[in-house]
Amino acid sequence: MKGLKFSLSIIAAVLVTLIFPDPFLGIGDFKFKALIIPLLQVIMFGMGSTMKISDFAEVMRSPKAVVLGVFLHFSIMPFVGWGLTKVFSFPPEIAAGIILVGCMPCGLASNVMSYLAKANVALSLTLTSIATFIAPLLTPLLMKNLAGQLIEIDLIAMIWEISKLILIPIVLGVIYNRIIGNKWAWFQEQLPLISMISIGLIIIIITANGRDALISVGPLLVLACFLHNIIGFILGYWGGRLTNLPEKDCRTIAIEVGLQNAGLASGLAMAMGKVATVGLPAAIFGPVMNINGSSLANYWKNK
Repeated sequence: MKGLKFSLSIIAAVLVTLIFPDPFLGIGDFKFKALIIPLLQVIMFGMGSTMKISDFAEVMRSPKAVVLGVFLHFSIMPFVGWGLTKVFSFPPEIAAGIILVGCMPCGLASNVMSYLAKANVALSLTLTSIATFIAPLLTPLLMKNLAGQLIEIDLIAMIWEISKLILIPIVLGVIYNRIIGNKWAWFQEQLPLISMISIGLIIIIITANGRDALISVGPLLVLACFLHNIIGFILGYWGGRLTNLPEKDCRTIAIEVGLQNAGLASGLAMAMGKVATVGLPAAIFGPVMNINGSSLANYWKNK
């Protein structure tokens, strides 16, 4: 249960937000949803501050696993998300939000879960880094083709928004780490906690803004997010097994495929001006994937 403390805390906060949404909408004329993009940029800055050149070294050691992992991530999750929108009759903007979650790069917690699952942590770091850096191009292309009939997708605008949300904060984080990271060790140590708090705040703000829509489709949307995540784990793992990768690499790819950067999906929904609808699946997928991922990691850890 210790590993699920964060996710369970978020679920409790979401339940409180559903019952009393007004305090989480804003203060006076200031609306809290304006904080979503800055909070996400803080998270990505924290990720950049931990990046090293060695994170990409696995490309040379295991090119097959890296190429397969990236391919499976950006094929399984987008198309499973698209398929779920055909099974469940969600409003167009919520359906687009499910596809948006599927088109995201790897989740930020995947490296920790790979470590807990006794998987290949070096491969996990490489896959997360590569998927994050190519997302500004692949995510808009996938969204245009898979969700273009549900909502209007401005390809160039989305590329720029993802670049602002991912690349710029990460590059600044890398520069910070190289120049003053060691001098401010106390700040570096607090970045993971700051990132976790930021993720929690993003989920709470989206829940408050999308309360009415969430109540109307809540149970079905939770089920869709659960299936999306579980199918990602299963197909990612067996994609590795069928190509004869080592067991550790198969576990890593399963985790990297199943875990999505739900925070980035929330930021993009905010940039589109549709945080209360397109952003809802991301708010649900985050806690769901953390609970499922932690459970899977603990199972593999003891296996």
